Amino acid sequence: MKVKWLAAGLLFTGITAFTLKNDYELKLEEKYLSEETNLYLPEDLEATLWAESPKFFNPTNMDVDAKGRIWITEAVNYRLYNNKPKGRLTHPEGDRVVILEDKDGDGKAETSKVFVQDKDLVAPLGISVIGNKTIVSCAPSVIVYTDENGDDKPDKKEVFLTGFGGLDHDHSLHAMFAGPDGKYYFNAGNAGPHVVTDKAGWTLRSGSNYTGGSPYNKENKGNMVSDDGKVWVGGIAMRVNPDGTGLTVLGHNFRNSYELTLDSFGNMWQNDNDDDGNKGVRVSYLMEGGNMGYASADGTRRWQADRRPDQEIITAHWHQEDPGVLPLGDNTGAGSPTGVAFNESDLLGEKYRGMLLACEAGRNVVLGYRPEAKGAGYALNRLNFITSLREGDVEDAKSRANEDEKTKWFRPSDVVIGTDGAIYVADWYDSMVGGHRMTDTTGTGRIYRIAPKGKKLTSPKINLKNTKGQLAALLNPAVNVRNAGFVLLQAKGDKVVKDVQKLLADRNPYHRARATWLLANLGPKGVAAVENLLKDNDPNIRMTAFRALRQVKPDILPYAQQLSKDPSATVRREVAVALRDMPLEKIQNIAVDLASQYDGQDRYYLEAVGLALTGKEEKIYPVLQAQLGGEPLSWNPRFADLAWRLHPTAAIPALKQRAGGASLTDDQRKKAFVALGFIKDQKAVDAMADLMASDVKGVKDQAIWWLNYRKANEWSNFNMPANLPAPPVAISPEMQRRMLFMKTRLLNNETAMADKITAATAMAKDKVGGEMLIGLAAEKKLSPEIIAEVSKVIFTNPDQAVRVLASDYFKKPGGNTPLSIPKIAKMPGEVVKGKAVFQSKCTACHRVGKDGNDIGPELTVIGKKFEKNGLLDAIVNPSAGMAFGYESWLITKKDGTTASGFLQADGETVVLKGMGGQTYNIKAADISSRKQFSTSIMPEPTALGLNEKDLANLSAYLLTLKTDQN
Repeated sequence: MKVKWLAAGLLFTGITAFTLKNDYELKLEEKYLSEETNLYLPEDLEATLWAESPKFFNPTNMDVDAKGRIWITEAVNYRLYNNKPKGRLTHPEGDRVVILEDKDGDGKAETSKVFVQDKDLVAPLGISVIGNKTIVSCAPSVIVYTDENGDDKPDKKEVFLTGFGGLDHDHSLHAMFAGPDGKYYFNAGNAGPHVVTDKAGWTLRSGSNYTGGSPYNKENKGNMVSDDGKVWVGGIAMRVNPDGTGLTVLGHNFRNSYELTLDSFGNMWQNDNDDDGNKGVRVSYLMEGGNMGYASADGTRRWQADRRPDQEIITAHWHQEDPGVLPLGDNTGAGSPTGVAFNESDLLGEKYRGMLLACEAGRNVVLGYRPEAKGAGYALNRLNFITSLREGDVEDAKSRANEDEKTKWFRPSDVVIGTDGAIYVADWYDSMVGGHRMTDTTGTGRIYRIAPKGKKLTSPKINLKNTKGQLAALLNPAVNVRNAGFVLLQAKGDKVVKDVQKLLADRNPYHRARATWLLANLGPKGVAAVENLLKDNDPNIRMTAFRALRQVKPDILPYAQQLSKDPSATVRREVAVALRDMPLEKIQNIAVDLASQYDGQDRYYLEAVGLALTGKEEKIYPVLQAQLGGEPLSWNPRFADLAWRLHPTAAIPALKQRAGGASLTDDQRKKAFVALGFIKDQKAVDAMADLMASDVKGVKDQAIWWLNYRKANEWSNFNMPANLPAPPVAISPEMQRRMLFMKTRLLNNETAMADKITAATAMAKDKVGGEMLIGLAAEKKLSPEIIAEVSKVIFTNPDQAVRVLASDYFKKPGGNTPLSIPKIAKMPGEVVKGKAVFQSKCTACHRVGKDGNDIGPELTVIGKKFEKNGLLDAIVNPSAGMAFGYESWLITKKDGTTASGFLQADGETVVLKGMGGQTYNIKAADISSRKQFSTSIMPEPTALGLNEKDLANLSAYLLTLKTDQN
């Protein structure tokens, strides 16, 4: 039974699915509501509840085996430090892997069995079933369970790879799967460091300044060098051989891509989460070797530390105006992205072939895309493919829902394509996503099956003992089932070349691509067949053939030369990427050909050329300048972009001229400034210093900003101009000296107790002194008598951060009366009075529109993120779900002085952003100790003098903030 909502209906308009307009274009039409599942989906598809608890609980990831069974990783024991086991489902013997099966083919699972339960499994986030091996991703390890006798119980357990960060953390190790080339692909989030040695002894080292989100994620750092000599940062995508050798990084510097997937052409697709509240979630194409731009290029700085004047948040968040960073892809707004899959089957309907599916748990939707080649990249046009919400409500969906809003409890955690061609969606099912907490105490989970209406899809019986069955497996919709056919056919070598070549006539281009990868692994005859495909009419097949030959032929330069002038930018992109670790003398002519075909607009192509020339910039620049450049103020956009991307020291004079060029536009001068700012050389500093003397509008200010910004990082060891205006000093040296004197008296054993108390009391009344007292308390250097006396005074300190953080070490007189969230939620709120509360109590740290300050998270659209109870919980319990980047730090220098604030950068120079917006640049060598606080510096409401009625009014106002026009 179904309920339709027509375009002309009073209750609902604009519910859309899509149909094929031509081979690569989709148009929208109506959706309908499946009454059985409460899901909206395209008119020609139907949804059924395939399985639900108690057959399994809390599903995080899925895979499909050759029998068509669904395997689930559970995360019942997810973050028990936040989700206390009392009163909720837990598994003391460890989390589980469960097998579900529809034995009678009626579209519903009848049976479930536990494959393994293991105390080493703490909220595992990935599973793949490849042959008789079940590969589970659970930081710190990738674990392989082998079922040698087929009884659905593991006979052997092996740690395949280990050393990943992110224990019990969702910025962690994610699913491994078999690619079309027979190798294994996977990714990990930025809860590093990841220090992993493969079976051949090669070591990956990847880290960043991301810490927190878990009591286990305390230490991490950027600027780590792997055995390939490269600095890989934060979240990373990787490939490894099935025997555990050949670990290779394919892309890096994302925040937390929950899952990676490949299509059969070898294109990589992923999603990525933003820092909460910035509306920067993305679904992206990942180019091999690409930097996705979350942190600084060395991983030592957060995006806030690198944000340039007048830069939009989304631009700064993903470093989109930095050379060497890939385009972000489709910005989906706020949310909590999870699993991804790529449908290459015709069984669901040919119009759904080539669809990228991306789960968005925060917005109760599975997004759909049909990627279309656009230059060297891809256009990602988004559709709300499957959702529990009406179309108009998806955009405003929140990460937390009320108890009675069950349609908003649909939290898709993963999506896979079954052996039958149906889509299977795992539902975590909870009122809350984010904050690393759960509100569903029963661990409920569901799996939905999406299939064509009026067509019965069945899982085929795959006979892997003969060539016909192996070819059928290779063409199966389920990604890891294909690998069984690939491996067995590969072992037969040139005996099956003719059989595999027949697949090149298949009308499904993904089938042709799989045959291309396999042929490259079938010996000389197969390789010859793939070489012929370099001339295929389909650019996707030419690209796939080149990729496949790269893996089996040591010398690819003849192929690169052949394709260097290919009409397709995607093909030329692959050629460029393949050159990046080759010496310039071997690739110069090809590289110049590629660079000369840059059109001045295609950022993916520009980045591919940049990757090809990484480490070769100084030598190639004069060549490109002679052929493509000219007088600096007359550069065309193509060469200006190339100079920006390569930014060699040889370009400094020209870039200086352009940065100060009165005849250029503001954007052209700005791009030259950026290029100069990314050159790590004293000459660049000197050029920037000279630009301070310019009388061209805006030039002087930009030069001053870049010099002050860079002196805290890449230019910290260079000579700065003597006339550089320094940023305002937040704390006077005189006050520091006075408080240091008091601190010395306090710690002197010769000082009488009464004098110590006098000194401590004076310090407790001052911002600097209060910070010093908190540091001393953290180091356990204060006696009980001093702590008692300080407790009487420090909570009246003029600095909010001191008042809040003092509660970790000092006892507040009187105590607070607990606030009741349920009671406040029932109170009617007055928006006007709530706005007055916000303006008087909150704007010191938070901004709405242009009003307020950027100390805490921006609240311009906070009403889109929270419902009332969730918002009140965040206000009443500010430390419970503190967002990354808003943990407070206290640094004590070797001279005894202190600084506190949010950590923005952690390298040779440590950068803190203080509560007043001031910046502290501290040389790491000068630091004596550092302390990270788990307490939010946002004060509890009672500390601000707010009562329950005030909070009812405040929440009423904040819930109205849903657009950027607030």
